Amino acid sequence: MERTTTSTDTGLLAPVWAGSSAAHLTGDEAWLQAMLDVEVALARAQAHLGVVPHQAAAVIAEAARGDRIDLDALAVGARGAANPVVLLVQALTAEVARIDRAAAEHVHLGGTSQDILDSAAMLIAARVLAGVDQHLTHVARNLARLADTHRATPMAGRTLTQHAVPITFGLKAAGWLTLVLDVIEHVRRVRVTGLPAQLGGAAGTLASYLEYATRTDAQPGTTQWHDHAAQLTARFAQELGLAEPVVPWHALRTPVAEIGALCAIVTAALGKIAVDVQGMSRTEVAEVAEPGAEGRGVSSAMPQKQNPVLATMITAAARQVPLHALVLTQAVVAEDERSAGAWHAEWQPLRECLRTTGGAAATAAELVEGLRVHAGTMSTNLHLTGGSIVAERLNVALAPHLGKAAAKKVLARIALDPRPFEQVLLEAPELADVEPGTLRSLLDPTGYLGASESLVERVLDRHRKQVDGHAV
Repeated sequence: MERTTTSTDTGLLAPVWAGSSAAHLTGDEAWLQAMLDVEVALARAQAHLGVVPHQAAAVIAEAARGDRIDLDALAVGARGAANPVVLLVQALTAEVARIDRAAAEHVHLGGTSQDILDSAAMLIAARVLAGVDQHLTHVARNLARLADTHRATPMAGRTLTQHAVPITFGLKAAGWLTLVLDVIEHVRRVRVTGLPAQLGGAAGTLASYLEYATRTDAQPGTTQWHDHAAQLTARFAQELGLAEPVVPWHALRTPVAEIGALCAIVTAALGKIAVDVQGMSRTEVAEVAEPGAEGRGVSSAMPQKQNPVLATMITAAARQVPLHALVLTQAVVAEDERSAGAWHAEWQPLRECLRTTGGAAATAAELVEGLRVHAGTMSTNLHLTGGSIVAERLNVALAPHLGKAAAKKVLARIALDPRPFEQVLLEAPELADVEPGTLRSLLDPTGYLGASESLVERVLDRHRKQVDGHAV
């Protein structure tokens, strides 16, 4: 293979995560350090159980720094084993030997490549999802503020792109908030129980770890061998701050698939908010606007443009992540005790899921915090159809006079007339015996908001209990 200088992935073509904390947490340097952190955790866990000298574990921890490793050489050299851990162990062993040659004998003791890389992947996920949780909490608080402030702000509800019936902007914001609260619950569950450490040895039996344990005075008997496997796994997971697995999951890939599914549903929820903002910020709609900032929303050709770029980045993320997550789901179909290809296929899609989701969550926090709401324009748009937006209400009110089916037929005919809806309604011969004042009062869209305010309050109550623990 032709050798070239390794390029840098700065996010040039991925503005949703470029420059974000998620980009930093998922870059090659972060993955390298995570793998080194796993090696340190293994040495410390084995030291705790008397298999590795504490001094050796301390030296391994001292040497396990990413800036000591040639990342470019590691990336290219990983082709030799189809994963980066083999060369990494060699490089780490050499660094430890520079400090203490005896300690180098205890690097990666009993380990296998997948133990290191899978555990590192869970570490990366834990770090990214902590940030996602924080950003989503910020989104939720600002959506709660919008829902509370605008609980009685009327606007046109739209179905299949058309005016349907009146709603309030507070109810729309409360709907967005419901989605975000749902995914916050999901994120927190995965953070607590869905990110297991990986420790299994070559084929998931932990045989090599047990064999090394029998070579020390720490584990003299057969019974203790099996106790050692459980103790080592528990201590290793504790060192990493990850969940303790029931069994090694080398070929049981649901933990990785679940991260992908989580990322897909988080970005989908944020994408729903973003696509609504895009529609509501159209020039001819102008009900909301993104927060302004120097250089934001500009066009290279049209000076007048203020494009909804935050919403655009979020919707792009929502369309990309499910496809990466699909690869992770397909990788669950893994043969034998370690797959030749399915495991390897996970790494880059997992990184894309995590960093894109992290970037989308941060972008959504910025969008919602500064979202500008134009209540006056909402009111203007609500009256665009001259009252036909409350045809459903009229149908209910007129049913006792005409019958439900007949009333609907009359109203449909009136709505199709090019003349103003109110005028045609008042002139309809079928309604001659209905007081004109009654008809006019029924045309007021602010009188047909249903249970909007109480529904908003239900969502705000959930938010108080789930996120804030106090009143909005």
